[in-house]
Amino acid sequence: MNSSNGNGSMATASSSGAWDVRDQFPAGLRVLVVDDDPTCLMIFEKMLKTCLYQVTKCNKAETALSVLREHKNEFDIVISDVHMPDMDGFELLKYINSEMDLPVILISADARKQVVMKGVTYGACDYLIKPVRIETLKNIWQHVVRKKARNTV
Repeated sequence: MNSSNGNGSMATASSSGAWDVRDQFPAGLRVLVVDDDPTCLMIFEKMLKTCLYQVTKCNKAETALSVLREHKNEFDIVISDVHMPDMDGFELLKYINSEMDLPVILISADARKQVVMKGVTYGACDYLIKPVRIETLKNIWQHVVRKKARNTV
């Protein structure tokens, strides 16, 4: 049984009867999505919610950075478009890597090898080519687990 508040956060009943999303990991994964295209944001939100992830959307990279700074430890992963007018995804990635310990997935319709390599070189845990399939989004939790495992070694 699932319950959703209006903000897109999910809670799942555990076997003990208590409502705790951690019991049903990866359900409840807290995802920040950044894209200047409102249609892309809406599609990502819908797909991620179908995966039972909590979704926060930002249409500007600078806003996303402010949200991340103000709400430290409230996100598990960031998905960011590469090409945005205020700050590109590479610059956002640099800030996140220097200030926070979060996996970042870059997304773009730009599949040029040099752009993909730049994303990976700058520290993105993945680079997804739009359109992104829901099957791919279902597995983003693996990046969170890998990041946490590296930090405990």
